Amino acid sequence: MAKRRMPQSDRSLFTRLSQTVSHWAGRPQTFIGAAALIVLWALSGPFFGYNDTWQLVVNTSTTVVTFLMVFIIQNSQNRDTAAMQIKLDELICRLEGAREELLDLEELDEDKLEAIRDEFEAMAAKARKLASSAPEKPSA
Repeated sequence: MAKRRMPQSDRSLFTRLSQTVSHWAGRPQTFIGAAALIVLWALSGPFFGYNDTWQLVVNTSTTVVTFLMVFIIQNSQNRDTAAMQIKLDELICRLEGAREELLDLEELDEDKLEAIRDEFEAMAAKARKLASSAPEKPSA
């Protein structure tokens, strides 16, 4: 099934750039290309006499690429996380009996999240205890 994408005009330039770079950065061909560039750089060492400029080229290049990729990856991660939260919120809204106060948990402080996590851990422990004390059903 093909991916559905929003029309290009509905996405900002940075979003389109981020999605394109993330797509290409995650491909095996990109990794192979980057590894090949490092091998070429290493093989060129004797030609340049392993001088400071030769070392500076790879150090500067990798630092700049890494610096920029942090922002691209974070942008992609933020969008993915926001979309997932919206989808989960929709599911919670549609489930009968679901606790709607759980809709925006990602907005709570850490201590409030821990309290809710403790509540769910207690519920899980109680459910396991009940399951382990229940008589086993005969297998068919």
